[in-house]
Amino acid sequence: MKDEKELLVLGIETSCDETAAAVVRGGREILSSVIYSQIALHTLYGGVVPELASRKHIEKIDPVIREALAQAGTELADIDVIGVTMGPGLVGALLVGVAEAKAIAFAAEKPLVGVNHIEGHVCANFLQDPSLEPPFLCLIVSGGHTHLVRMTDYGKFEILGRARDDAAGEAFDKVARAIGLGYPGGPKIDAAAKSGNAHAYEFPRAHVDGSPYDFSFSGLKSAVLNDLNQARMQGREPVQADVAASFQRAVVDVLVEHTMRAAEDFVEEKIALAGGVASNSALRAAMQKACDASGRKLYVPAPVLCTDNAAMIACAAHYEYLQGRTSGWDLNAVPALKLGERAGGREDRDLKGAAEKANWVRRQ
Repeated sequence: MKDEKELLVLGIETSCDETAAAVVRGGREILSSVIYSQIALHTLYGGVVPELASRKHIEKIDPVIREALAQAGTELADIDVIGVTMGPGLVGALLVGVAEAKAIAFAAEKPLVGVNHIEGHVCANFLQDPSLEPPFLCLIVSGGHTHLVRMTDYGKFEILGRARDDAAGEAFDKVARAIGLGYPGGPKIDAAAKSGNAHAYEFPRAHVDGSPYDFSFSGLKSAVLNDLNQARMQGREPVQADVAASFQRAVVDVLVEHTMRAAEDFVEEKIALAGGVASNSALRAAMQKACDASGRKLYVPAPVLCTDNAAMIACAAHYEYLQGRTSGWDLNAVPALKLGERAGGREDRDLKGAAEKANWVRRQ
């Protein structure tokens, strides 16, 4: 087998509204990363329309992959492994990427690796800082997920806490819509909050009894909506920036508090952020301040690596492959895939399985 530092992985990502492909060498070096974003399309509808997302993926996936190979100065023959997001995400969108990856892997006789999208977000930290190694504590915050986990080894996670209701990113989107900022909510609230008074409103911070690391944001969202409705019934129009800043402060306070409590309890000196909300400037600043105060090291991917991208999928696929976990031609989209899960519980496949099965099928 080629030296692991020279392995070339083609990553493919189509879990939601970004069509992305990337080539990563050695699990840490990005040779190319191409992302086609559908934000302009879905902004017209105030959120992601699954059917439109799937159709756009079909239209763009081949050009995006060709561009990623060209930017990396590689051809398909040079690629050693094909990695693709298998879940979680929108089922129609996922199926486009999975079908494409299976077709390429079959035709080129390359090993195929189905990747958990959430694990990919964590792996973005390895691309940002190649010196990072497990174990470490990671806060994963995105539109659909809020998890506090310990990455004990590559591909191995201990889930300490998770959202009991709305994920942090989902709450951002709903509040942004309520105050008239529109879609996508996270970046727009972050921008509006910079000119707002973060103490104009004292919104609640929820804690789950008996589960100190779990999160709950539905009560916070409801409190914001109630305050907005009450103000409008009284003939007052709330100041967008003040609501955005106060809401954002409430979310960030809880995320940082839970993370630092877990770091203390589990004696973790390395903390990482992951997911789309990890690009939020207030969260990054507050977490950095808390880590500096406690003498801990904070790892945060660049904003482009926080959003959905294929480089993080290629990175995750690299380490899955090294541990002997590859996928067969029965790989399918799993829209509700949980962190640490793999399709059908089949975690361990022979490294030669994909190429050998391709040869067997051809002989029949």
